[in-house]
Amino acid sequence: MYAPKYLISNKILKNIGSIEACKEVIENAPLVPSFEKQFQTDAKLRTIHHGTHIEGNDLTLIQTKKILEGAEVYARARDIQEVINYRNVMTLLDELAVKRGGYETEMLKDIHRATVDRIIMPEKVGVFRTTEVVIKEEETGKVIFSPPPAHEVPYLLEDFFEWLNDPAAREIHPIIRAGIAHYILVSIHPFVEGNGRTVRAFSTLVLMREGYDIKKFFSLEEHFDQELSEYYEAFEMVDRQSPNIGSREITPWLEYFTGVVAVELEKIKEKVRKLSVDSKLKVKFGEQVALSERQMRLIEYISDQGSGGMAELKKVLPMVSEDTILREVRDLMDKGILKKVGTTKASKYQIANK
Repeated sequence: MYAPKYLISNKILKNIGSIEACKEVIENAPLVPSFEKQFQTDAKLRTIHHGTHIEGNDLTLIQTKKILEGAEVYARARDIQEVINYRNVMTLLDELAVKRGGYETEMLKDIHRATVDRIIMPEKVGVFRTTEVVIKEEETGKVIFSPPPAHEVPYLLEDFFEWLNDPAAREIHPIIRAGIAHYILVSIHPFVEGNGRTVRAFSTLVLMREGYDIKKFFSLEEHFDQELSEYYEAFEMVDRQSPNIGSREITPWLEYFTGVVAVELEKIKEKVRKLSVDSKLKVKFGEQVALSERQMRLIEYISDQGSGGMAELKKVLPMVSEDTILREVRDLMDKGILKKVGTTKASKYQIANK
């Protein structure tokens, strides 16, 4: 059975600590459902766009968005199909995430089928490669990656899945398990084409199945795409150790991978904080409070500043009339979220029971 070699370095520990802290904030932030939906939609769009862009898709983020919304886009048929396929992959991951039992090679094949549908020859869809492949640098033609011989692929995958399902391996932190899955599957290179997208999706599946989907608010693909040289360099640091996958020490890759997750979740945490109501509100109400976007912005300001008078609140919502702001404030007072301090024009509003 495959047994990954790595050390829990200080860098990995720090990254996991940061991930856990961000996860706590994100999962417990009292966001209005409409904001949660928007976060998820944005993350899905970024995942699909950047996940295909890494592999050479020329569509812009706006074009990708239009395709996902069903609008007509003039572009290469293959590029459009890749976006449609990766949207289908996201849907498939939702289904596989709740499937009972352990991980199976068929899951990997299913993801590949969805990824390359109508893009490669039908006989190669969802089928492990039976030919040798090498990855070359486009400009120089230099071989930068030589995956294992085709006849080894089934055995390497069997070993990997045996490890992934092993009770002892299940004790490993899910972020590290997802990172190991990402590296090993890229190294095995199971298919003739579509490996990158398939492997990144499978790595995401590990996070989803093991409690780290973090409300589906983040997109690792965006980071990989924007820092592509770092992504490939992280692989190469481990690849060049040995031609034998099982003997490689993958600590450098795990330091990189956990770092990417930590950076992405830190970004999401800050976005969530800007939109979330003071944490005491959740304690007070015991559940999320349905607020309008205007009310969110008012409470965010009052929570940050400690209080806010009408003059300040008008600056928070400059495009809205004073009467509208008053209506929003009165509604928040009726809900017991805000209280008024003072009675004259100098009166201010504060978070109730703060």
